[in-house]
Amino acid sequence: MKFGYRYMWFVWPGREQHPVWKNLRAAATGAEADGFSSFWLNDHFYNLPVHTGDPHDPFFDVWTVLPALAVETSSIRLGPLVSPVGYRNPALLARMAATLDVISGGRLHLGFGAGGYQAEYTAYGFDFPERPATRIEQMVEAVYLMKKMWSEPQATFQGMYFRVEQAILEPKPVQKPHPPILIGGVGEKYLLRAVAEVGDGCNLFGPPDEFRRVRRILQGYCDELNREASEIEMTTYDVVLCARSDSELAAKKARLSFGEEPWKTMVGTPSQLVELTAAYQEAGAEHLLLEFHANDIESYELFAGEVMPHFR
Repeated sequence: MKFGYRYMWFVWPGREQHPVWKNLRAAATGAEADGFSSFWLNDHFYNLPVHTGDPHDPFFDVWTVLPALAVETSSIRLGPLVSPVGYRNPALLARMAATLDVISGGRLHLGFGAGGYQAEYTAYGFDFPERPATRIEQMVEAVYLMKKMWSEPQATFQGMYFRVEQAILEPKPVQKPHPPILIGGVGEKYLLRAVAEVGDGCNLFGPPDEFRRVRRILQGYCDELNREASEIEMTTYDVVLCARSDSELAAKKARLSFGEEPWKTMVGTPSQLVELTAAYQEAGAEHLLLEFHANDIESYELFAGEVMPHFR
């Protein structure tokens, strides 16, 4: 089992006096030292209300800061979770991704998605196709375009939404045949089929039983497209809140305004989270991508120190 740290919050309790970059750098280098396999940043322009944060809080641009983190780290994989197709021309994104892969020595893990938060699109002046199927079509087409640019001396691509003509991209990514592409998002009809078609990884939600159910649907799409499901890394996204005892956990939930959601599974004492992690592993999860609610330091320390060692 591998573990990823999804850095969601740029504000830390008790550390407000420290610069935003200092906190982020410390989190990434600390995660590497503590045995996390990957470190992920949201590709948004501000803290979304759906993430329960203040939209006016500091919020770094992911594609500017990831190269800086690549220089500060040496082994942990880095990526956006996820970059919506509608925010950048995919030919430009292919260049950005290749550059980051070179700077990091082949550590880019490209999280890519169809996008879905319309208010953010509107705020920044981007067109937002309202049909999810259209955005997913754009995402799939963009993946094909990026792969051509990463592999051909001069790429030509003519799609329904994007095109390039004899486009040169040098240097190519370090990783061959290309950096792995994790397709993020929800949707069993269109999104999971897109994962089966072009994804090197998926990002599923929900407790272990739900993970297992959705994985079976993905397996069906892989069978339909004659693709081995084993080629797709099975990841999940979850939120961690941990305390030494049930009573301490209840108090922490109240203090940190923790809202219960069906996909917030990793909540409990260290021993309970060991059991949950084992259940995910049994369900076929290979890589848990974890947010630590409200940057709760104790939750991080208990998980890294008392849960992760059971799965090394």
